[in-house]
Amino acid sequence: MDTLETKSDFVCLRCGACCRESGYVHLTDEDIDALAKFLEMDVRSFTERYTRLTHHRQGLSLTEQDNGACIFLEEGGDCHVEAAKPEQCRQFPFTWRYADMQHICKGWSINEKEKP
Repeated sequence: MDTLETKSDFVCLRCGACCRESGYVHLTDEDIDALAKFLEMDVRSFTERYTRLTHHRQGLSLTEQDNGACIFLEEGGDCHVEAAKPEQCRQFPFTWRYADMQHICKGWSINEKEKP
């Protein structure tokens, strides 16, 4: 599963599958500042509206839609905050992966098949 090694080995298909997986999108202080600024909100308002405390109380995560998708995933599959998306999202699939991602992420599967 984990054989793609560099960012140049992976081409995102922008299918939004990773954004539909429930779980934490851990936020750094820089992420929170950038997202609040992008949405033209103050940090407190952004935090109250779009974040939740993680179960281990070690940080904040984006909230989710009722179906488990990221709060910023739009109906057509686009990211509402693409220009300011969190580091965790920008670094996918290299700094975080989830169980069975080779079955969920079409880009991962296609890229793996194309490897020699």
